[in-house]
Amino acid sequence: MLEQLVGDSKALDRAIAGEDLSYNDGMDLMNYDNLHLLGAVADARRKELVGDTVTFAASYYMNYTNVCAASCQMCAFYRKDGAEDAYTLTPQEIEQRVGIAKQMGATEVHIVGGFHPKLPLEYYEDMMRIIKKHHPQLNIKALTAAEIFYLSKLTKNSTKEILSRLKDAGLDSMPGGGAELFHPEIRKQIVRGKCTGQEWLDVIEEAHTMGIQSNVTMLYGHIEKPEHIVDHLIKIRDLQKKTNGFITLIPLKFSLDNTELEQEHLVNNECSSVYDLRVIALSRLMLANYLNNISVYWVAYGKKLAQVALSNGGSDLVGTAFSEEIYRAAGKATNSSVDELATMVKEIGRVPAQRNTHFGILKNF
Repeated sequence: MLEQLVGDSKALDRAIAGEDLSYNDGMDLMNYDNLHLLGAVADARRKELVGDTVTFAASYYMNYTNVCAASCQMCAFYRKDGAEDAYTLTPQEIEQRVGIAKQMGATEVHIVGGFHPKLPLEYYEDMMRIIKKHHPQLNIKALTAAEIFYLSKLTKNSTKEILSRLKDAGLDSMPGGGAELFHPEIRKQIVRGKCTGQEWLDVIEEAHTMGIQSNVTMLYGHIEKPEHIVDHLIKIRDLQKKTNGFITLIPLKFSLDNTELEQEHLVNNECSSVYDLRVIALSRLMLANYLNNISVYWVAYGKKLAQVALSNGGSDLVGTAFSEEIYRAAGKATNSSVDELATMVKEIGRVPAQRNTHFGILKNF
């Protein structure tokens, strides 16, 4: 199918030929006029790499706390310690919720929170041990690289020591949050009190080296420029060449409501659907030779736009997002069933399949 497509730019020609795209190629495609052709090339590449199956997981999202020492301008979820609506779950409360998730059919539990200034490392170990004790078959996908880095500073342990102890306690894989955008120029404008982009990459490289695979995210649609998107994708690709530890890329559309960026009128509208599709297509083409899975986070897009994104290079819907709270804090509806996601996929003529955390197929529809 790729051979039938003819581009009118050197960057698109290289993408059609299956070559690695350079920084300049990425910049050219971020400014390329023919979005339909860009999407068609990305979708043909998707079909070549993973076929027509669209995957998703039955995933339970657990936010163990909303207390955070950071105060990022793009976050509507965090609260300061002592705030009236601040909360922190006990390991026992977490296990009870995970038990309900298991009854709902979840095969993984996705655990993230804030940078809590008072929780010891033992809290996280206890959390994972109690989940593994009662639900040994569930994949614990927990703590972003940014949380690990913060824990290192808080507890004065190395990040390697923390990862090792958490792996021994039951950590199976890691989510991709906290990546935001790696470039320091933009990161300092959207992140406050969080690790640098390079520090995030360093922690994830350590995790991959220890056999802990992870997702990776990219937060876009706020105040970034095209060069920040391209830089982020190249840094993901460079690390994937070294470790092959990334499971999927999840481009995250910035959700405006209740964030500091909205309150200070730095961002007044969410980015256009056209921009969403460009980001998905470019992600596919920049990473095509190294990372097969490009995930479309329907929670942020809405189901209709998510379907279009699946025809612009996307191949996965992430998951059911039972109990997702971070996007809900920014005004998004978040829950969906496995059957509803399967219907979304069938409506666009693709083949739905439920997967596990590492993209092994569990059920065809």
